[in-house]
Amino acid sequence: MPLLETRGLNKTFGGVHAIQDLDFEIEEGEIVSVIGPNGAGKTSFFNVISGIFEPDAGQILFDGLDISGHTPSQITKAGIARTFQNVRLFPNLTVLENAMVGQHCRTSSGIFAAVLRTPKFRREEMMIEKKAKDVLGFFGTRLVGYRFDQPAFVLSYANRRRLEIARAMATEPRVLLLDEPTAGMNPRETIELTELIGKLRDERGFTIVVIEHDMKVVQGVSDRVVVLDHGVKIAEGSYQEVSTNEDVIEAYLGRPADLEGAK
Repeated sequence: MPLLETRGLNKTFGGVHAIQDLDFEIEEGEIVSVIGPNGAGKTSFFNVISGIFEPDAGQILFDGLDISGHTPSQITKAGIARTFQNVRLFPNLTVLENAMVGQHCRTSSGIFAAVLRTPKFRREEMMIEKKAKDVLGFFGTRLVGYRFDQPAFVLSYANRRRLEIARAMATEPRVLLLDEPTAGMNPRETIELTELIGKLRDERGFTIVVIEHDMKVVQGVSDRVVVLDHGVKIAEGSYQEVSTNEDVIEAYLGRPADLEGAK
């Protein structure tokens, strides 16, 4: 049984079909890339899965349970975390605090315990900090040491990307949705993050769906590739299979002129 699956998923904005009858599945431990030209519906797909938008029709099944229409917090708690195309951090919180925020969905202490700083609350706070430091340490020296106490807004763009992934990791998900994680990075940073995506699966056990425009990244990390165009799945398979698919080439480069019709 797939860990995450959509059946006949649809989402319309006004008269625009962002997602049309989309069937998608990913097995536990897989890395699947979702690609397509601008406006293909890739981010809308993530937004529906993560609960930002409610689907108009169809099902989203996570570990066999229908989570269609659940709130983002419910979906995060269930075990699906995501990053965004445009980095979304708390800029005035420290690096450590941003990572600790990811543990919020796993805490049980209420406001009363927090105000009184009960023993249970203090133990929980120590565990949250330990988890946050662990996920930040996954990125080597980039986000540890003196970085713990730096506000997020002073980080380089690449390190803000890394911190957003760390915060997602801190929610203890089973599935990570990475929306263009290498966007805006230079070639060296892109290579490094490509390797990190593989380590997220191999060392941390995450199942990963990644939206990516850089085909070298897609080729380097993907077990399978799904191609969307105007919200419709037009191809699926290995990188080699989809990169030579005529429908995919036409979607990216435009359909050739109909010479017969032009006569």
